[in-house]
Amino acid sequence: QLRLVESGGGFVQFGESLRLSCTSSQDRLGRYTIGWVRQAPNKERVVISFISTNGANKWYSDSVKGRFTISRDNTNEVVFLEMDSLNPDDTAVYYCAAHFGDLSLGYHASSYHYWGQGTQVTVSS
Repeated sequence: QLRLVESGGGFVQFGESLRLSCTSSQDRLGRYTIGWVRQAPNKERVVISFISTNGANKWYSDSVKGRFTISRDNTNEVVFLEMDSLNPDDTAVYYCAAHFGDLSLGYHASSYHYWGQGTQVTVSS
């Protein structure tokens, strides 16, 4: 069983940056593809980025490409999401999630087996 914990959310102004962290307990994070999924108010969860187990492969949704950067440090059991040039459309609860299937499954929120509790990101205009 993998337990994920996100941190780093908060309230920022338009154009500012945040870095989210995802750590794990009870299992090795490096065994899993890790995704960042966000859920805006009254909307479905949407995968915005994921990273392969060794960090060699990364994917970003069009909505965050060029502004967000995903990375991982398997030695220290942590995955990061660096978010730059934030705007109010980025306001959401951000979840890190893990799955152990084929990398291509990472595009779909329903593919993830384990979830963190989420961290709120609010961007003011």
